[in-house]
Amino acid sequence: MTFRQISWTAVLFLTTASAAAAQEVTIDAPGASDRLMSLLEDASLSLSLDDEEDPQAQDYVAAARADYRRLLAALYAAGYYSGTISIRVNGAEAANIAPLAAPDRVETIAINVDPGPLFAFGRAEVTPLAPDTDLPDGFAPGEDAEAEVIRQAATAARTAWRDAGYAKVEVAGQQIVARHADNLLDATVTLAPGPQLTFGPLKVTGNVDVRTSAILRIAGLPTGEVFSPEELTQVTRRLRETGAFDSVTLTEAEAIGPGDTLPIEAAIVESKPRRIGAGVEYSTVEGIRLSTYWMHRNFFGGAENLRVDAQVAGIGGGTGGMDYTLSTALKIPAIYGADTDLTATAQISRMDEPDYLIDSASTEVLVSRLINNDLEVEGGFGLLTAREEGPLGNRNYTLLTAPLSAAYDKRDVETNAKRGYYIKATATPFLSIAGGSSGARAYLDGRGYYSFGADDRFTLAARGQVGTLVGADETDAPADFLFYSGGSGTVRGEGYKSLGIDRVVDGETVTTGGTSYAGVQVEARVGITDSIGLVGFYDYGYVGSTPTPLTDGADQSGVGIGVRYNTGIGPIRLDVGTPASGEDQFESVEVYIGIGQAF
Repeated sequence: MTFRQISWTAVLFLTTASAAAAQEVTIDAPGASDRLMSLLEDASLSLSLDDEEDPQAQDYVAAARADYRRLLAALYAAGYYSGTISIRVNGAEAANIAPLAAPDRVETIAINVDPGPLFAFGRAEVTPLAPDTDLPDGFAPGEDAEAEVIRQAATAARTAWRDAGYAKVEVAGQQIVARHADNLLDATVTLAPGPQLTFGPLKVTGNVDVRTSAILRIAGLPTGEVFSPEELTQVTRRLRETGAFDSVTLTEAEAIGPGDTLPIEAAIVESKPRRIGAGVEYSTVEGIRLSTYWMHRNFFGGAENLRVDAQVAGIGGGTGGMDYTLSTALKIPAIYGADTDLTATAQISRMDEPDYLIDSASTEVLVSRLINNDLEVEGGFGLLTAREEGPLGNRNYTLLTAPLSAAYDKRDVETNAKRGYYIKATATPFLSIAGGSSGARAYLDGRGYYSFGADDRFTLAARGQVGTLVGADETDAPADFLFYSGGSGTVRGEGYKSLGIDRVVDGETVTTGGTSYAGVQVEARVGITDSIGLVGFYDYGYVGSTPTPLTDGADQSGVGIGVRYNTGIGPIRLDVGTPASGEDQFESVEVYIGIGQAF
C-alpha cells in the first residue's frame, strides 16, 4: 500500500461588515493512504465552506465542532479505530469553544488526524443466516475491519431473510468490540427473522377514474403466497407499464396481519388520460416523414390504452410517391393473468414505393405475454386485403395471417444502449383467401452493445438482420412481404429500397423485392461531452432471389459518420452516408435525421 503525508489547504474569503478576512483551512493526516485521505477530505464540513455564500465566523466554528464526529466516522469507515483528532480554530481546540462564543474573525482552522493502526476483523459473524446467504467477501477474520463492510453484511443477511419470506426481519442486537492491544475488531450482529409471512390483501388508494378492480387485476399480487420482494417489484412494474399512472408506491403494513399475513397498500397517482404528440424525420432520399397521434390511457375505466396514429411519408423524397397511414390500436392489460395483454389493431394505408403501389386495409388481434423481465412472446390472427400495382401487373388479394414473435431484451437502456443485447424473431404464416398465394415470412433481428473507457465513453454497436420468404416467390407474394436493401433501416448511404431483384418481363427489365435478406450494421460511438457524441458506421445488405439468405442475389454497402445530441427522450440523430460499393461508390451523399439511435 502506498502512503503519503498530505497537507490540504483551502484559502477562503469571508466578507464581514468591517473587512474581508482570509481563511486558511488545512487538514493533515500523517501516514494516511490515498483512500483514507479522500474520505477525510470528503467528510470535513470545514473544507466545504468555500461553496457557501458569505460564511460567518460562527459558521466555521460550528463546522469545526461537527467535524470531530464526521472525521471519526471516516476513520471507522476505513478500518481505523484508535485514531485521534485535533481541530484548532485560531489555535484553540474547537471542542472548547462554545457555539455562541465564536471569535470575531477566524484566521485559521488546522485539522490534525492521527489514524493509528489499521484494524482487522478478529471475529465477523451474523446470526442466524437464511439458507444461501451471500455475505461480502471482506466480512471475514483477517480482512480490513471497515465499518461499511459490517453494514453491508447486515444488509445482505436481512435481504436473504426477506427473499425467503421473512418480511419483518430486523437487527436484534450488535456487539462491536475493538481490541486495541491486538488491532482487531470483533463484530457480531444478531438478527430476529420473525415469522415467514404470506401476502395479505392489496389496498388501493388515490385512484379516481381507474377502477379498483382493474388495478387489482393488473397488479396481480399473489395473495396467500409467501412474501417476496421481487413480487412487489413486479406489481409496481405492471401498473406503471400501463401508462395510466404517474406514480405507483407500494407500502408494507407495519403490523403483521391475521394468520401471519402482510397487507400491502398501493398509493396511486393517475396520469392525465389524454395525450397528443407529433414527430418528424428527414432524409435526402426518403424525404420528410410526419407523424402524429392521439391517445387515451383509460378508455373504458380499466387502464385500457386507445391510440390513433396518422402518418404521411415521402414528402419531397425520391422514393416513389407519398405514403399515407391511419391506424388505431386498443390495448387491454391483464386480459388473462397479470402479464398477458390483448391488443386489437386496425389500419388503412397507401404505400407508393419506387417499384409498387399498394392500397391496403388490415386488422389484427394479438395476445402478448411477458415470460420474465427480459422475454416477451406475442401471437394472434389478422386479416389483410390489398390492391397492388407493380411491375408484374395489377392484382387484388385477401390473406389470413398468423403473426408470431418473441423478443429477448437485455439492453441497459432501450433508446441509447451501451451494454447488453437484443434479439427479436418474427414469423408470419399467411393463407390466401382470395388472390395471391400462401406461404410464410420470417425475420430475425439481433443487436449487441459493448462500452469501455471512462464513464463508458466508447461504445461498439452491431446489428445483424436475416429474413426469408417461403411458399411464395417474387411473382405472387405480396410486394411488401418481399425484401429490399437501402435506406436508414438497412444500408445508409444507398437509395431507399435501391437494391432488389432484377428480372426480364416481356422484354423489359423490372425490379422486385427478393425472397431473402441478410444485413449487418456496425457503429463506433464516442461521447465527446455529456450531450454530444460522434458516430462512424458501416452497413451491408444482401438481397437474394431464393429463400436461402446470401445466395443468388446482389449486395451493397455504405459508410458514413454521424452526430448525436442526447435529450431526455433519446438522442437526436444526424447521419451522413455514402455508397461504399458499386458504380456510384463515394459519389453521392445521403442525410438522415431522426430521434433515437439507428439501432
